[in-house]
This record gives sequence, structure tokens and C-alpha cells, in this order.
Amino acid sequence: MPPEIMIQLAGTPQAKGRARAFGYKSKKTGKMGVGHYTPERTRTYEGMIRTAAMEVMAGQAPLAAPVEFHLRAVFPVPASWSKKKRALALAGQLMPAKKPDADNVVKAWTDACNEVVFLDDAQIVRGSFEKVYGEAPLVAVTVRVIGEA
Repeated sequence: MPPEIMIQLAGTPQAKGRARAFGYKSKKTGKMGVGHYTPERTRTYEGMIRTAAMEVMAGQAPLAAPVEFHLRAVFPVPASWSKKKRALALAGQLMPAKKPDADNVVKAWTDACNEVVFLDDAQIVRGSFEKVYGEAPLVAVTVRVIGEA
């Protein structure tokens, strides 16, 4: 197993969407119930993450040991910003303190990496994340084994 696994996905970082609820009436019993589903946009994004992770893992078994998880979300600089403001953003002096929330971006990635990069995201015992502006939007993730199973 490599000392660290690095996965990148080009495109604007996306957050994990909240599960949606719907009411229904059972055809068998006639009782009312509540069901839940994950929004299509979230399922699509998580599928793209899983595909990128599977390519990097190249058939290797998921990690079984405790891991650390680091995520860097690079957002595009808004086209409406002046050259001066754009330069400040690219220099790291302006940060994307806006939606999506960093923890929701992390959640999309950790859920998508379950059973591909690691057996379960419960194995993540240390981590970090950052949101920055950059020329090309992307998400870069590094996973490192830090203990034994």
C-alpha cells in the first residue's frame, strides 16, 4: 500500500446535499409513512468521486487501518471581480468564506470513499480541510495510514 493516496477531481467543489423526505401511503396496510432519498446531484457527484478514487486505488483493497484525511477545495474566482481583487484571491489574501460549507464538501468525499479508499469513514481519526481560490477549480484529497488495524 502506498504511504499516501492522492485523489483529485476537477470542477467546482460540491457539498453533500441533505437527504430529502417524502410521505407515502402503504399499498399493503394503508398506513402513512416517511421515506428518504439522496438528491440526484449529490449521487452524481459522489459517483464521480468514487470513479476517481477507484482509478487511483487500481484494484487495491480499501485501507483497514486508522487514517488521516486532508481535503483542499479550490474554487474559481468570480468572473465579476476586478483584476486587483482577483489577484488578492489568487495570492491567498481573500478566502472563499461562502457556500458550500467545507464540512459538507468533506462529507461528500468521505462518504464516496467508503469501501473504496478505506473500509469506513469511521477510520478517519485525524484530518483537515481548506477552501481557497485558484485558476482551476478542483478538490484534492490525501489519505494517509497512521496506525494499524
